[in-house]
Amino acid sequence: MPRAVKGAARRQAKVRWFKLAKGMRGSRSRCWRTVQHAVIRAGVNATRDRNLVKRDYRRLWIVRISAAVKSRGISYSRFIAGLSAANIALNRKMLSEIAICDPQTFDKIVEQAKANIPAPAKAAA
Repeated sequence: MPRAVKGAARRQAKVRWFKLAKGMRGSRSRCWRTVQHAVIRAGVNATRDRNLVKRDYRRLWIVRISAAVKSRGISYSRFIAGLSAANIALNRKMLSEIAICDPQTFDKIVEQAKANIPAPAKAAA
């Protein structure tokens, strides 16, 4: 009895991998073993970088808000504490957009946050 090999199924499986490696340079898109490594690494990097993009945008929004509130005489941390005390539920993306596009509205938000800043807790002696 002849030895059974995958035949067409093996080729179809490889074709799927080679399609994923399309556009890579050199042997990363031509050699089977290298294609496997390249596609796996590309998937790992894509998964990690989707989270890094979110992190980078949040950092950008915080920097923008911080610059806007510093020019209005308050620190970022005290501003955020004042917002939470005033029950103003705006996320950082919206706050940064308001700070850039509508400074008058942002001034009102900052005034509300300043009015609701909690008093600092006294340290126990």
